Amino acid sequence: MATATYEDIPHTRMRRSIADRLTQSVRVAPHFFVSGTARVDALLELRTRLNGYGLETVTINDLVVLGAAHAHVLVPAMNVLWMPDAVRRFSGVDVAVAVRTDRGLVTAVLRGVDRMTVSAVAAAGRELVSRARSGRLLEDELVGGTLTVTNLGALGTEAFTAIINPPQSTILAVGAAREEPVVGAGTLEVGRVIHVTLSVDHRPIDGAVAAEWMAAFLTLLEEPLRILA
Repeated sequence: MATATYEDIPHTRMRRSIADRLTQSVRVAPHFFVSGTARVDALLELRTRLNGYGLETVTINDLVVLGAAHAHVLVPAMNVLWMPDAVRRFSGVDVAVAVRTDRGLVTAVLRGVDRMTVSAVAAAGRELVSRARSGRLLEDELVGGTLTVTNLGALGTEAFTAIINPPQSTILAVGAAREEPVVGAGTLEVGRVIHVTLSVDHRPIDGAVAAEWMAAFLTLLEEPLRILA
């Protein structure tokens, strides 16, 4: 039997950096995971209506990012980092967005998402993604925030878990919006749902706090007008 041939692809600086950071995260941060499912028919309808106004094109991920920031406002104990001598709590919400590039995965940080409109999130996010893929992000756009949103829905992934990007405390893994059987008003029907999993650093955040956040976040996805409030 012939031996399979292979090719060694040398590590790039970015690939080494990604490997080092995620290995450090697994070793240092005790991860636990909280999952949830949201019916998103109303969210998809809201996106369609927003895009009908002809302003900034809004994606599902834009609404997810804004919803996650609002959930941090509702549950401020989640908007924290573990420091050597204290738990650092922030007054504003900066959210990192995972972006796939030809050179590897980067996390671009949106500042003050809790104070932004959905159109502003869409515009700022699109600009960051464009510059991330062309290698034009500034150094301070790669650091900060307590939460990363990573979305594999466009690739058809139903659900997954992700490793926290240190020194952040959480990362939200978002799957695709899919048609599934759901129970509504006591009857079985077809609805669009999204499965999400939150990875949490157990040092600054306890399970009950993460569960409270997940409940708030799922409510925002299912009642999306609250995201715009």
